[in-house]
Amino acid sequence: MRRPLEDVTILAIEQYGAGPWGTVHLADLGARIIKIEDPTSKGDIGRYVPPFQEGEDSLFFETFCHNKESISLQLRSPEGRATFERLVPHADAVFSNLRGDGPAKLKILYDDLKHLNPAIVCASLSGFGMTGPRAAEGGYDYIAQGMAGWMSLTGDPDGPPTKSGLSLVDMSTGYAAALAMMCALWRARRDGEGCDVDVSLFETAFNLDMYVSTWHLSRGWEPIRTRNSSHPSIVPFGNFPTSDGWVVIACAKQKFFENLVHAIGVEWMLEDERYATTAARLEHRDACTADLEQVLATNTTDHWVKVLAAADVPSGPIYSIAEAAADPQTIARDLIAETEHPVLGTVRQIRSPLRMPGAAEELRLAPKRGEHTRQVLTELAGMDESEINALAEAGVFGDVEV
Repeated sequence: MRRPLEDVTILAIEQYGAGPWGTVHLADLGARIIKIEDPTSKGDIGRYVPPFQEGEDSLFFETFCHNKESISLQLRSPEGRATFERLVPHADAVFSNLRGDGPAKLKILYDDLKHLNPAIVCASLSGFGMTGPRAAEGGYDYIAQGMAGWMSLTGDPDGPPTKSGLSLVDMSTGYAAALAMMCALWRARRDGEGCDVDVSLFETAFNLDMYVSTWHLSRGWEPIRTRNSSHPSIVPFGNFPTSDGWVVIACAKQKFFENLVHAIGVEWMLEDERYATTAARLEHRDACTADLEQVLATNTTDHWVKVLAAADVPSGPIYSIAEAAADPQTIARDLIAETEHPVLGTVRQIRSPLRMPGAAEELRLAPKRGEHTRQVLTELAGMDESEINALAEAGVFGDVEV
């Protein structure tokens, strides 16, 4: 079966996290992602992220850039720009993750490129978007988590503002940019006209406030932090300590609460008017939680996970990454891919969750900087060896040998 996106070519002026995270999933589905790396900065900064980094290779870079190609090209030089413009007619999209004013400065907006390819999609992922008073500001996941309200919602009530354990704004915005770009590409193929796509960390993070923002904006509800990461409006729904660890219990429906109290032997809670309904339990959150914690602390996480699963109570252990990797579901679904790297040795990483026929089963190593320069310029731009050699002599590829 053909790979889903094998007829899609994207020129990616990308680096570090959010942008490469979006395109790596497209690469796993067969899209040809051609990274354009600036030789003056030695390429994507992700190549140099510690730990587990040697020279221009890093496990960070492997995570974000497997299944991609790389060309080295100085876009700000006249020769580099002319070379880039020979690639655009043969691409479906030009993708970048720069500051919001970066695409205009680099002249990679739709109006800059439509004369070369009327169907080209020009997608930008930035900190704050391409317009507005913050367009020129740098944006990072931590900043977006703070400004979108995430940190005000995360952590225990008496603790400091707290970010999520992972860079979830970066990852979510990468997904959002990939989705938006593919939707624009679909329309461009249907209608013959491309466009600009404008996605930002801040707007994605703010959008992910979801129902919490709707409650606040519509009814003035003030979000609260909850102890042990409990749900803001459903009780019990959160983390509970056991004798040797933690278990997550999620009683999103009344029947699950009833199953829970029967499973752990506290049927009396159903007769207590404080706990009889969802609304009553929310009003008496602290007391309800304390009564459940007293029982759950008497046995191990493994014991309660088995008991609750048998009773049809949505629940699970709080794992370390090592424990998550060893879970039977991980093994059964073959979630970990393994490749051999000449510098880094064995690289084990998590497969894309976008599973469908034709998705990548084996991962190609992330490219060496500029590894595919000659191949791409020959195949896409139609250049011959003399032209490519002349560009090399002019310094367009920097220190990369092509």
